[in-house]
Amino acid sequence: MRRLLGVLRSEEGAPSGGEYVPQPDVEQIDELVEQVRGAGLPVEYKIEGSARPLPSGVELTAYRIVQEALTNTRKHGGPDVGASVRLTYFDDGLGLLVEDDGRGAQHELYESGGADGMGHGLIGMRERVGMVGGTLDAGPRPGGGFRISVLLPARPGR
Repeated sequence: MRRLLGVLRSEEGAPSGGEYVPQPDVEQIDELVEQVRGAGLPVEYKIEGSARPLPSGVELTAYRIVQEALTNTRKHGGPDVGASVRLTYFDDGLGLLVEDDGRGAQHELYESGGADGMGHGLIGMRERVGMVGGTLDAGPRPGGGFRISVLLPARPGR
């Protein structure tokens, strides 16, 4: 349903020709990280394991999780924050680890399911990850900052 709504939303904002824009995938995370760096947030980016194609829903989920996590770092991390993104390819899926060394998020942003001021944030991440049968763990890091850890299966559930 979310993919369908995404297509419908894309159509509404599309040029008069109604062209479809391909959904982002794991390969485009590198470009995303570069954009975020260009906006002033230092980000360390690392890929581990042998990269390989994954189902499109898993790839899109991975991209959106990194996008939202880095957005949250910029919004909530405070001044002089830095972030790291690590993608790890396993035999049975993909692991994502996004961490920052900022001031972290308010307790209620992750304890009550992760609602940010707009009602999205971590709740949206959990929904996306759940749609493909993955798991998400989010919370403060020991010593400060915030961590989002995600495991996505090579074959999406549901």
